[in-house]
Amino acid sequence: MKFHNLYSFFKGTALLCGVVLFPLSCASVVQNKESKVQYWLTKGDESIKLQSQTPVRFENRSNSLQNIEIDDTQKFQYIDGFGYTLTGGSVEVINRLSFSERKALLREFFGKGENSISISYLRLSIGASDLGSEAFSYDDLPEGQIDISLSKFSLAKDKDLIVMLKEILTINPNIKIIATPWSAPVWMKDNGKSKGGSLKPEFYETYARYFVKYIQGMQKEGIVIDAVTPQNEPLHPGNNPSMYMPSEKQRDFIKGYLGPAFKSNNIKTKIVVYDHNCNKPEYALDILKDPETNQYIDGSAFHLYEGDISALSTVHNAFPDKSLYFTEQWTGSKGTFNEDLNWHLKNVIIGSMRNWSKTALEWNLANDPKYAPHTEGGCTECKGAITVSDSENFTRNVAYYIVAHASKFIPAGSQRIASTQTEYLSTAAFKTPAGKIVLVVQNDHKAVENFNIKFAGKSAAVTIPGNSAATYIF
Repeated sequence: MKFHNLYSFFKGTALLCGVVLFPLSCASVVQNKESKVQYWLTKGDESIKLQSQTPVRFENRSNSLQNIEIDDTQKFQYIDGFGYTLTGGSVEVINRLSFSERKALLREFFGKGENSISISYLRLSIGASDLGSEAFSYDDLPEGQIDISLSKFSLAKDKDLIVMLKEILTINPNIKIIATPWSAPVWMKDNGKSKGGSLKPEFYETYARYFVKYIQGMQKEGIVIDAVTPQNEPLHPGNNPSMYMPSEKQRDFIKGYLGPAFKSNNIKTKIVVYDHNCNKPEYALDILKDPETNQYIDGSAFHLYEGDISALSTVHNAFPDKSLYFTEQWTGSKGTFNEDLNWHLKNVIIGSMRNWSKTALEWNLANDPKYAPHTEGGCTECKGAITVSDSENFTRNVAYYIVAHASKFIPAGSQRIASTQTEYLSTAAFKTPAGKIVLVVQNDHKAVENFNIKFAGKSAAVTIPGNSAATYIF
């Protein structure tokens, strides 16, 4: 090979070590290539929101700062994703936007790239949730009638939701979906109402087929339901819609009806139990302890309106082969940006991840300035990730930034790895499928915290303002 060809070959790589043309050593070049740490910051005082900061570099010099050590040889759960519930009300207000604004919003939420937050997981209601204009099921009948054959079953009331989901799937074909009912059809319930009451045992088999028809109906629309829970907040019958389903009832429903119905219909959708607060991990444990039911169960889901996020680890330690999901936490009209940002980053994002969850979902994706739509008796203070004010404008609220600090940087298929914490700094670290390291840090102190990110013998000195969150990538 002639020299000028050799020169051309190495010129593109800048790795002709030891040659006068490229006097840096190979080690120096590699070290410089790997030494930059990019990071994004959100401050509790709202002066900075998910803004890229000047990168810092790994260095060999020592200092006296506290350390956050990352160890990618210690591996934990794989991540399914981060996101929100796409309620019927969310669809309704997003559809009030102009065509161009709506398209741009969906790309921002579900696309990839600098101007997107790359949501990778959605939760849906099977029938209505309380954040929609009306309470409904997919088989509503005049009072006194029943439909054992489910001949009147129809997804028609979710037609706008289905259209939006199809559009989202063109943006992110790999997004995963978990779905849950707030109530069975009222004719299946002992009180005949959308609010409260329980599923009558004589309708267990019919209700299991209702789930099958839902999953098959969505599949016909090109929408894959990855997982379902049998009941949203089964111990809270005071919402509208809602339904009371204690653990023994959920166990019997899954064991005798839902699990067998999925099996006989070749339904691959996962069954996830509970879907309620961290103060009652025994609900999930009681079901998982039953071997006949256990065979049908992928895992359990949690909210954090009561209890401690460590409840997820309690369940994991008892059943380490079962998955964990964090599926809902709301931000409200009376909360402050600072309080919500820091509490949710610490507990919902970092806390759920450090306690084995595969997902971290905030509640409603969108509503209007009056926290509507909602059912009569539904939540009147739940604040969406965005507020749609008119056809051309929407506001990004605190839940947008809470989720974005994870979703934008940690794609599905990433794996949590070990990271240490300090008195004020909560952390969760991940290795992405592309091999990048992502570290999410929340500073619970009012004052600035200085610390080192330590990884693979390298150290980068960084600063995080008080009551702030940052995501570091290298």
